[in-house]
Amino acid sequence: MSNYPAFPTFYRDGHFTGLKFHCKRAVWNRQGTKAFSQEPSRRNMLRKVLSLFVLCCLGLMEQTPSVASTGAVPSATRTLVWGSGLEANIVLPARFFYIQTVDSSGRNFTSSPGENTFEVKIVSPVEQFTRIWVQVLDRRDGSFLVRYRMYASYTDLHIHILLNDKHVTKSPFILKGPVYHDGCDCPQPSGSVWKEDMQCPVSFPQIEQDLALFPRVDPDRNALEVPQRFGQRQSLCHYTVKDNKVYIKTLGEHVGFRIFMDAFLLSLTRKVRVPDLEFFVNLGDWPLEKRRPSERLHPIFSWCGSNDTRDIVMPTYDLTESVLETMGRVRLDMMSVQANTGPPWREKNATAFWRGRDSRKERLELVKLARAHPDMVDAAFTNFFFFKHDESLYGPLVKHVSFFDFFKYKYQINIDGTVAAYRLPYLLAGDSVVLKQDSGYYEHFYSQLRPWEHYIPIRADLADLQDKIHWAREQDEEARKIAVAGQQFARNHLMGDSIFCYYYKLFQEYAKLQVTEPKIREGMERVEQPTDDLFPCSCHRTPQVKDEL
Repeated sequence: MSNYPAFPTFYRDGHFTGLKFHCKRAVWNRQGTKAFSQEPSRRNMLRKVLSLFVLCCLGLMEQTPSVASTGAVPSATRTLVWGSGLEANIVLPARFFYIQTVDSSGRNFTSSPGENTFEVKIVSPVEQFTRIWVQVLDRRDGSFLVRYRMYASYTDLHIHILLNDKHVTKSPFILKGPVYHDGCDCPQPSGSVWKEDMQCPVSFPQIEQDLALFPRVDPDRNALEVPQRFGQRQSLCHYTVKDNKVYIKTLGEHVGFRIFMDAFLLSLTRKVRVPDLEFFVNLGDWPLEKRRPSERLHPIFSWCGSNDTRDIVMPTYDLTESVLETMGRVRLDMMSVQANTGPPWREKNATAFWRGRDSRKERLELVKLARAHPDMVDAAFTNFFFFKHDESLYGPLVKHVSFFDFFKYKYQINIDGTVAAYRLPYLLAGDSVVLKQDSGYYEHFYSQLRPWEHYIPIRADLADLQDKIHWAREQDEEARKIAVAGQQFARNHLMGDSIFCYYYKLFQEYAKLQVTEPKIREGMERVEQPTDDLFPCSCHRTPQVKDEL
């Protein structure tokens, strides 16, 4: 068997479905060839091929000898740079791109050459000062993730990447402007152009599955029936997007979580013209639509789905906020995790780890198991709320642990709380293997995860947890491969660009199902875009009244 095993298939949902890579050779099968032919842009196709090949090699670095240990030095001319942050038309709250360190013989570094190896400067040639915050994150596998947040828009940007004061590869990279910052209200009029620029997948399995239950959507009927059915007992937001402006009416008492949906809708409509649509968002934890498919269903958008409900699932508010507030109010996000994955695999503690509160009975059983078998499981409560705290059974409460410190341990236990545990994206992005509880709840990406490929499955009642930990210890290399595959899945599917693509695709496909015109209903108020008097931007795009659905 080759020392370079086939890397997990990329882009299951329409992009390069059958394309598989080895670091030393690439294998393209017929299915992959067919997927290529569906791409609208040859330039994007070639860019994706290069990106996927490089990412494949990064994912398999644990299999190859470490270049850094041989005394090799990084090469400015050989080092690779790629990513969406080098494109002017891709607007995100925090843009990002990658650097792969390569030596003079063309070999990739597989461990860190030093966190200060590369210097990145982003400047505007016509501005004395650029209001851009740059961070170079060392992923400790020979690659770096560079992220930057813009606080103003510029006519052009030059990205300088330096190694010992020498420009790396094609540096400086020139972004021909205008280059808009996240706060600039300047939507791309064409959704198809925006999706191509963003390299959005052709489809998302969960969206197709959810919307299949709704062959037609009647906004007029829903505007009457949903408040009558749910408005007295639940907390919801009734939204209308009309002419790319957002309107809202809240239902219920506890509507504070509207801030997450408000912020994302405003952010999305600043970037692309969203089709007119009218929909209801559930602000609670539990999905609401419990009727059978044969009955009259109401389309309710929720942050979590379940096997016995029919809600339309969106990315969680936690993941959504982390995208919007990357390099802002949040410390834990899909990029920061990549620079804080703990010690190398061989140095991690071979114990299963968990911290959290008592929001599910199985969590109680987990902590009791940890007290009985501390050599296998380190699990403890940081807070009690739902059950009575019996210290003789569950031990004392412990202090909160930094999420980044979780990755000192090889095995991460993901167990439901009130609904799905929203920490799973961050656990997958780390450098540990996830032991995921079998669950009736799911997030928007669960249908793309494969047990034994991206995570180790455990039974809902945790009866096989000890056996699975024992297996992981005995099959350390296999467990490591699962950890790498899960990490690569998170990097490919759960970054900020993917979240924006998911929401837009969901809204676009939902809008197609509407059989009556979305309306600004009585009692709705407009959700205003934030103003920035200090750094206002001028939009140079030509407005377009309607875009194709």
